[in-house]
Amino acid sequence: MNRNRRLITGALVTAPFAGLVMKAGYVQAQGKKYRFGFSQVTTVEPWRVQFNKDMKAEAAKHPNVDLVIADANDRTDKQNADMENFIAQKMDVIFISPKESAGLTGVVEKAYKAGIPVFVLDRTVNGDAYTQFVGGDNTLIGKGIGEFIVKTTGGPGAAKGNIVEVWGGFGAQASHDRHDGAMEFVGKEKGLKIVGQRVDCDWKQDKAYDYMKTVLRVNPQVDVVFAHNDPMAYGAYLAAKDAGVEKKIKFVGADGLPNEGAVWVEKGILTATFVYPTPGAEGLRQALKMLGGEKIPKKVILPTQGIFAENAKQFVGT
Repeated sequence: MNRNRRLITGALVTAPFAGLVMKAGYVQAQGKKYRFGFSQVTTVEPWRVQFNKDMKAEAAKHPNVDLVIADANDRTDKQNADMENFIAQKMDVIFISPKESAGLTGVVEKAYKAGIPVFVLDRTVNGDAYTQFVGGDNTLIGKGIGEFIVKTTGGPGAAKGNIVEVWGGFGAQASHDRHDGAMEFVGKEKGLKIVGQRVDCDWKQDKAYDYMKTVLRVNPQVDVVFAHNDPMAYGAYLAAKDAGVEKKIKFVGADGLPNEGAVWVEKGILTATFVYPTPGAEGLRQALKMLGGEKIPKKVILPTQGIFAENAKQFVGT
């Protein structure tokens, strides 16, 4: 019998006693323990550190959950191996935040077809062979960034300036969504020009620093930096500071962590950032709902919000 059907059948059997066993929105199944495996792409990036922290905190609220986190060390091959290991262990639920979409689609589908519920967090995979996606709307974040850039460089129809776009990762759909969203606004402005080559900076501060340093040698006139996350925006800022031109440039990123992006906006290092909520805690809650017999949606989209000089203080340290 398919694993998902077994889980649903079990929930129906216990339904008459739901008033006795329901807690925190899920069925405890008379003391049953659940083993959840989470394949995290890396634990180096600050946003990923917060991601894991939030997920562990949520898991700690549920004594019947044993959460196992595997660090893929930013490698697709290692992440595939971690997923295969979770499948072999017959985890009750598998979570994955993929390094890249195409490279992890196959193993996600394998787990799903084996009857293991799979929750894709943050970055998508190709197709729909998974239980649920939980994450922010990267296209919406890109639109917010694009609209902000146009507004602060002269307004619709009058915006002017050179923009450096710092890409997170060509293999990650999040980068393409943030780019596409921003271009819906920036692309309409004849006075705005993207300068520099399109380079994969892999979400890393040091790579963004090196890229920005190279761009400034060829294009000394830069008005805006649009980075796909805050660490890269900060790396670009440091390169501009070393060149003595940081005060002439607006730096815009995404993530909005309380002790990172929000602080940098408050200090005037970044001009703006947009909140990209970590999805682990919500993903875990959704999995418990499913195990309790509740019907869950295919996608859960988490909200975003812009952080600017005027409201940054309320996001710092929260």
